[in-house]
Amino acid sequence: MNWTHLLFIPLLLLCNSAVAFDVGFTQVTLTDDPNRPLNTAIWYPTSDKSDTTLIGDNPAFIGTQVIKDAQIQSGTFPVILLSHGYRGNWRNQNWLATKLASRGYIVAAAEHPGTTSFDQSPEQAAKWWERPRDVSRMLDYLLSETSWKQSTNADNITAIGHSLGGWTVMQLAGAKIDRATFKSECKQYNNPRTCGLAEELGLSKVQATEPNNKDLSDPRIQRVVSLDLGLARSFSVNSLKGINVPTLILAAGIDIGDLPQALESGYIAEHMPLNLRRYKVYENATHFSFIQDCKSNAIPMLNEEVPGDGIICKDVLGASRSELHQLILNDIVGFLNQQTEQQANSI
Repeated sequence: MNWTHLLFIPLLLLCNSAVAFDVGFTQVTLTDDPNRPLNTAIWYPTSDKSDTTLIGDNPAFIGTQVIKDAQIQSGTFPVILLSHGYRGNWRNQNWLATKLASRGYIVAAAEHPGTTSFDQSPEQAAKWWERPRDVSRMLDYLLSETSWKQSTNADNITAIGHSLGGWTVMQLAGAKIDRATFKSECKQYNNPRTCGLAEELGLSKVQATEPNNKDLSDPRIQRVVSLDLGLARSFSVNSLKGINVPTLILAAGIDIGDLPQALESGYIAEHMPLNLRRYKVYENATHFSFIQDCKSNAIPMLNEEVPGDGIICKDVLGASRSELHQLILNDIVGFLNQQTEQQANSI
C-alpha cells in the first residue's frame, strides 16, 4: 500500500473523484434517550438553489455558506459522524463538514452533553461511556428516520473526532478504557491537560452506572479518523492491538502545552496494527489548527473575554490555518477514497 502517494494526491485529482454539490444544513434534537437529548447538526448534498445562509460565524470565527433545510440530493451517500473536542461544539468542525458534504457525504455532529460549550453538567461529563454511544445514536437516527434512511449508504460509515472526539471515535473502533493503565501512565507522564481531566470525565474511579463491558465499538462503522486526540493513554494496549478498523491518525506537531502528540496520537500509532493505521504529523499545526478558521481580530477579542483563550486562534508563525485545513481535507478525502475503493474491490 503506497500511503505516501495516497496522502499527496494533487487536489485536482481529489476533486475529480466527486461531483461538487451545494450544501444543505439542518438541526434536530435526538430524544430516543430522554435523559440525554442530543442537539445534532447535519450537512448534506443538495441540488436546491435557494439562498444560502452563513452558519457557525461569529465575531471571532469564520462560518460557512449552506442552504438551510434544503431537500437532500437524490441518491445514496456515504456517512461521516463527527465528534467534537472537550467543551467544543459542532461549529468547531463546520469547515470540514461543509467541505465533505460538498463532496457527496452526509455529515452529522452531535453536541455531547457535559462536555460541550453549551452543557457542562458534571453529572453528564462523568459518563465517559456516553460519548461513543452519542455517535452510535446519530447513526441509529440516520439509518431509521424516514427522511434520511433512503439517502444513507449503510455500508460506508466513517467516524471522525477531534481531541476528546478522537478519543471517542477510537472507542467506536474498539479501544477500551483501562484505569490501571491510565493511572500508571499519568504517574510516569503527568500531563495536567489529560491526566487532570480524569475525575471530571469519570475515569478516576468506577462510576455507579457505567457499563461492565468496556467494549463500546460499533461494527457498523467501517473506518475512523482521529484528529490530534487526547487521553489516548487511558486505553489498554491489548485493545489497541486488537483494533481491526482502518484508522487515519492525524496529529499536530507543535505542542502548546497540553497534548504532546508523541504521548497521544503517537501512543495509538505505536500500539495499533501497522497494516491498519496511517499516522501523519503536521509539523506546523497546533491542537487548534483542526478547528474553524479565525478572523483577524480574534486573538485579542478571545483574550479579553477569557485571558489566555487567544491561543485557540494562534497558529505557528508563517503557517496559514486555511492552508492547513486544505492539507487535512486532502488527506482525509484521500483516505476515504482509497478505503471505499478497497471495499468495492473486495466484494
